[in-house]
Order: sequence, then C-alpha cells, then structure tokens
Amino acid sequence: MNTAITDPALLPGAFEDALNGGDVEGVLALFAPGATMRTPAGEVIAGHEALRREISGTVAARGRLTNVPRLALVGAEAALLVTDWTLEVTAPDGERVAPTGTTANVACRGVDGCWRFAVLNPLGTA
Repeated sequence: MNTAITDPALLPGAFEDALNGGDVEGVLALFAPGATMRTPAGEVIAGHEALRREISGTVAARGRLTNVPRLALVGAEAALLVTDWTLEVTAPDGERVAPTGTTANVACRGVDGCWRFAVLNPLGTA
C-alpha cells in the first residue's frame, strides 16, 4: 500500500483500503507521530502501541470500513477532514454490528511533504 499521501483528502480512502485489506502496518503508517484516536466506543487512545492494539483488534473482528468524504478544508500544514463512516465488525457474541457516524479528523503535513492523521475523532456513533 502506498502511504505517501500528498493530498490529505485521500487519507480517509487510504485508511479504508488498508483496514479492509487487513494491513495493520499500512493503517499505522497513516498516523503522524503522537497521533490520537477516539474509538467508536468513545475511548481516546494515543501512542503507537495503543493504536496498533486497536487496529489489530478491528482487523481480528473482521472490520469492514466504509468512508464517505463530506468536506476537506486544507491549509498549508493542517487539514480538517469530515467523513461519514460505517464500521461493520463481529461482536464478541458473533453477531455482525455496524455502528455509523461522522468523524472530524485533523491531518498534518510531515517534513517529508506527506499527510498523516494527527487526530481521528469518530463521534456521533449510532
């Protein structure tokens, strides 16, 4: 997977592709150092290992993400990306569940010129 994203509006699609492909390392490569993420359950996690555990758990639960971009406000070094999402996963009881919501993500441009997520914030889950 190409994680050299030079257009921040492409980050939600790259995240979807990597997660749906079971590519934990590809998902992690889309995060900036020190990034934070709010899980669909509302927990805020930060740090590479915590993000790895969360993404690995989603992959293990056969997570299937669908992102629909709504808005990309791009500045020189930061971008706000608003996306509607659905994440179908297998619950511990074996049932498939599909929470949905809208996320307001913040991306930043790295010194390499590539964009990565600094904050993923999928609030508004249903």
